[in-house]
Amino acid sequence: MLTKLHHWWLEKRSSFWFVPAVMVLDAVVLATVLITVDATVDLNAVERWPMVFGAGAAGARGLLTAVAGSMITVAGVVFSITLVALSLTSSQYTSRVIRNFMRDRVNQVVLGMFVGIFAYCLVVLRTIRGGDEGAFVPTLAVMGGLILAFVGIAFLIYFIHYISMSIQASSIIARVSHETIAAVDHLFPNELAEYEDENGEDNLQSSLANQPWSAVPTRETGYIEMIDTDVLLDVARERGTILRMECGIGDFVIAGTPLVSVINPDGLNEETAAELNAAYVISRQRSVETDAAFGIRQIVDIAMKALSPGINDTTTAVMCVDYLAVILVRLASRRIAPAHLFHQGELRVLARGPHFESLLSEAFDQIRQNAVGNVAIMSRMIWALQTIASLTANASRRRAIYERVEWIAELAERTITSPYDRTRFDGRLARVREALESSSPEPKLPEA
Repeated sequence: MLTKLHHWWLEKRSSFWFVPAVMVLDAVVLATVLITVDATVDLNAVERWPMVFGAGAAGARGLLTAVAGSMITVAGVVFSITLVALSLTSSQYTSRVIRNFMRDRVNQVVLGMFVGIFAYCLVVLRTIRGGDEGAFVPTLAVMGGLILAFVGIAFLIYFIHYISMSIQASSIIARVSHETIAAVDHLFPNELAEYEDENGEDNLQSSLANQPWSAVPTRETGYIEMIDTDVLLDVARERGTILRMECGIGDFVIAGTPLVSVINPDGLNEETAAELNAAYVISRQRSVETDAAFGIRQIVDIAMKALSPGINDTTTAVMCVDYLAVILVRLASRRIAPAHLFHQGELRVLARGPHFESLLSEAFDQIRQNAVGNVAIMSRMIWALQTIASLTANASRRRAIYERVEWIAELAERTITSPYDRTRFDGRLARVREALESSSPEPKLPEA
């Protein structure tokens, strides 16, 4: 249930309507409170400050009508500007970053502010009465409308500045990188020991490979966004069996394909299959909060678009490599292998998730494949790999990094035709190889 609620909250937080709707409700409540104070408390505001609160019913109506009309017009302009920004971002970079614009708090708050001021003015307008109707002018509420109008002007100026900055490549890539690093810190908080063998998880899976597994098919089609591991553990514990995740977070599943496998299928019925399916939240798209690889994927997509012949923007691609290095540096010392679930010392659930090498491949392999003859990209990639390797002492991770340096060297040998460029690249490659080989640590045993 908590997983479902968390997914619901992430969906609402990412929607473009939730925050503006809350702000409209807040504006209506504020208007109601100020009107109530005006009606029940005699503040003598008009007598004390006639130049500030001295507007009559006609003047108050004119003021609020002008504010309401201008704010709903500006709200339409803001919405149009946002759509144009989304269109430009989708065509210039990648459609996968559109969700980042929709969930951007500034965009949501600015739209909510203008629509909220409009709703505030409507609520106050309906309470203003002239002399023949029993005169009532809520002076505090009218002054509140005037103040909110100036606040709206400030928001408009800031929004124009913000949207012009946010559609720049550097801002988009930095925002995705920041979200991915936050996901890394949340998903992989534990440090990896230098002597720790990451293949231990695979060895455990291999030892159970010959068991009579029975598959439980998925009932939905889409991307796995969340998994309630507590439910899986409870099912395995109650039935005295072992579950194996066939798909992990970020994987695409098709209805009818295996989702979970069970060693002992006795007692496996429709109710149990439904319970296992309910432990998975399957959505139409991936989410960075629960899937750090998706953040890497977004930056890689931007780099691929920049390297395409139609755009040929090497600077943006180099920037993508830089921020991918930032993410992989954070991952270099973290324990990423999926944590299997135990109950009272007995294995119950074989988990499935990413590994460092898979995330490294996600980050650099496709960029390398599309960097044919591009000396700047290849040079930046070997620099990034050297930086990542300098911050991890794990032998298997350093071996994976070294392999990718050699693959880039092979690509350079095939595609760099200029003798000058080749000489410069070979010199840089030699320095990187020397740094990787000279600093390659010997495996250390844990202290007693």
